Amino acid sequence: MRVKRFSDHLFSLLYTPLQTGRGWGWGFLFLFPSLLHAQYNTDKLLTIGRSALYYEDYVLSMQYFNQAISAKPYLYEPWFFRGIAKYNLDDFAGAEADCNEAIQRNPYVVNIYELRGIARIQQKKYADAVSDYTKALKYDPENRSLWHNRVLCHIKSEEFDQALQEIDSILSRWSRYAPAYMMQADINMQRKDTAAAIISIEKSLDIDPYDGQAWSARSIISLSREEWKESEEYLDKAIHLMPKHAGCLINRALARYNQSNLRGAMNDYDTALDLEPNNFLGHYNRGLLRAQVGDDNRAITDFDFVLRLEPDNMMALFNRAVLLDKTGDLKGAIRDYSKVIDEYPNFWTGLEFRASCYRRLGMNKQAEHDEFTVYKAKLEKHLYGKQPKLNKRQMRKRSDDEDPEKYNQLVVEDERELEHEYKNEYRGRVQNRKVEVELLPMFGLSFNPMQSDVRSNVYFDHHIDEMNHRLRARTIFINNKHDAFSEQESRSYFAYLDSITNSINRTQNTRHAVDMLILRAIAFSAIRNFESAIEDLSTYLQEDSICVPALWQRAYCQSRINQFQASEGTNIELKNANVLADLNHAITLDAQNAYLYYNRGCLHAIRQDYRLAIEDFTRAINIDSNLAEAYYNRGICAVYQKQNEAGIADLSKAGELGLYTAYSIIKKYRK
Repeated sequence: MRVKRFSDHLFSLLYTPLQTGRGWGWGFLFLFPSLLHAQYNTDKLLTIGRSALYYEDYVLSMQYFNQAISAKPYLYEPWFFRGIAKYNLDDFAGAEADCNEAIQRNPYVVNIYELRGIARIQQKKYADAVSDYTKALKYDPENRSLWHNRVLCHIKSEEFDQALQEIDSILSRWSRYAPAYMMQADINMQRKDTAAAIISIEKSLDIDPYDGQAWSARSIISLSREEWKESEEYLDKAIHLMPKHAGCLINRALARYNQSNLRGAMNDYDTALDLEPNNFLGHYNRGLLRAQVGDDNRAITDFDFVLRLEPDNMMALFNRAVLLDKTGDLKGAIRDYSKVIDEYPNFWTGLEFRASCYRRLGMNKQAEHDEFTVYKAKLEKHLYGKQPKLNKRQMRKRSDDEDPEKYNQLVVEDERELEHEYKNEYRGRVQNRKVEVELLPMFGLSFNPMQSDVRSNVYFDHHIDEMNHRLRARTIFINNKHDAFSEQESRSYFAYLDSITNSINRTQNTRHAVDMLILRAIAFSAIRNFESAIEDLSTYLQEDSICVPALWQRAYCQSRINQFQASEGTNIELKNANVLADLNHAITLDAQNAYLYYNRGCLHAIRQDYRLAIEDFTRAINIDSNLAEAYYNRGICAVYQKQNEAGIADLSKAGELGLYTAYSIIKKYRK
């Protein structure tokens, strides 16, 4: 079952300031590292940690929550938030353990039980999860998400009667809650009562005709009845509503195949595998389809992939053997045939095919041995049974590998289960929830160069180059990709901050101390402590008010703070004005800096002033015609303004320059 989101109030808790105590300021701690473990401003630690959670830097966020726990282990909040970080790192047992600690400190917070419940679900501890949801419902009996998840736990435990009773309770409170009817349909399907399941699905669709999962569920029943045309129609609607759902595409390919629409089936398999490159069914069935239309070499590629996933899959191995046989790789075919025959010594088709390969290689003795074995079997066929006739429209279940004669049949899952979504608000970033297409972020200063598998361009600015030559310390790069840190990387940054702070405290040279501030600001930016970075940059600018990199980085840091605070519901217009002022000042000092225009364009786009954004992205492109990010964002802004043709042209240019993700957006808006 896929993980969905909890109700919005959960995330409002995650990003709401907590009143947990007062202590020394964070910047002060780094001026005096010896006090680091003596005094903490836990409010600030938790705020920075939650900011790191927001930016999906879960390992780094745990560093802050660890410090908060060390300072004030009696608070429940850092345990809870660290549990969220662990949950997003798929450490479900760790998340459960942190929730246990949080509950010991405050057993009356519903959110902790919710998080522990979903962590237990991921570990298949359904009975324990039910216990958590039951406790949470004592404190919040009108929380529909808790009811929803508890029913799904009963279904997974096959406690169908209990689940149906709770569904009745849900519908008595919320009569038009469509997912309740879908859960009811799932129970009916598991009980093989498809007629009742259809009634429940249709009730759900009457309430919410835009639920792609409901249309997918309706198609599953039609597929099981071999009603291919009807199932394709239902899947058309499901895919329209869930265009990135690989399972629906694979099911529609099956429906199309059984209506002799081989080209349509192939297109669905291709699209599904673009979305889920490791999908077993997609590769296996596409391999069979390619073999059927004579695309043997690419069919071999698909079966190679399947065999990397499942090296002992005899069906895939035999199909590859047949294809190697057809394409002239006789030794490879014999190798694969032999492995299958070792597993199934009475597989006469395999023996006949291997004998043919031996004959063509001049290995007559081996060929005669296989041919004699088959001849003897035909004389005694009453001992082995009659060979079934193969039908290209037949299908087999994935677990049905006992009869190798079914090697050329499409594979379907053993049981087509309905997909339900647990109500879970802990996965995914806030800003991704309502916006399908995102702008690329601003460029900032970093100690890490841009990493890309397909792009080799260097991001250069003469101010940064001059600063690197003057400081001769860590190299500063221009970067707008800030990947999450590993534990080792985050520890190295904290150690570097201690080192540079000690250097600042020891030096008698004011110029050197000021220069070290900009390096410390970049390090603070890396660990998401943007407020401390801004403090250092502001101090630096008091000494050098025309330093373009300092203005640039201060604007960048403030924009990151603003983005996080906007997710909390804070009005950030005045703070955005500060970002704009720094960028405007920097541009007056360096009117030929493409990155500054790009960043100002990003700010305008965030404020939804797409006309000004497009103007600034255009200025950036005029200065640097290879700045792919500017083409990309200008294209997105054009799409937002319904100027699809111009937007697609810009996105195409971005793709040409190496931003290959642009092509998926082109595909979406070209349709």
